[in-house]
Amino acid sequence: MNSISALQNTWRTVVADSYAALADVVAGVRADQWELATPCSEWTVAQVVQHAAGDQLAYAAALGVGTGPADNPFAPSGIIDGSAAELVGGALAETAAAWATVADDTATVPTPLPHGDLPTPIAAGMAALDAAVHAWDIAVATGQPSPLTDELATHLLTAARTVHPAPGSGVDAELVEPLRQWGAYAPVVTGTAASPVDELLHYLGRTTV
Repeated sequence: MNSISALQNTWRTVVADSYAALADVVAGVRADQWELATPCSEWTVAQVVQHAAGDQLAYAAALGVGTGPADNPFAPSGIIDGSAAELVGGALAETAAAWATVADDTATVPTPLPHGDLPTPIAAGMAALDAAVHAWDIAVATGQPSPLTDELATHLLTAARTVHPAPGSGVDAELVEPLRQWGAYAPVVTGTAASPVDELLHYLGRTTV
């Protein structure tokens, strides 16, 4: 079974579960935790929250809903105007509404990724991956339980490892690899993964021990 087929009937649930994970974790951040360091190098909890919200707004805009993030998600200021929960909740609501406009038989959709259009289940999986992994980053930084389940991690890894022509070169590569080369993900963590969650996190350059 290829990655598109594997996610064809599950991508809406994968998106919903990932968005819920991010919203729940952000809601659990205490007032004294916004400046804590995270697994995202050089970014605080507040900056990861801004980045995660901005990325989802970019997906919504690519799908034709909203105008995208007001600021560069890759240069978050760490200063959140108003409530972080409202910031993330608004971004997730807008992006969920955007995904709701996509019919089940839509073959491909635009994305904010440099790859451009992707098969719908894979594009959705990559949006979900972004939300879920940053939910994990925030949870680790703030001492909350991991929001990832083995089932969700398996779906997200399927999307991330989908082979597609890389932007620029056109050479087939797993979707994450060009993003990794541009600094979006750290090198793969080597070693034995005890679970699908560990396998996903190691693949995305995150240490779980």
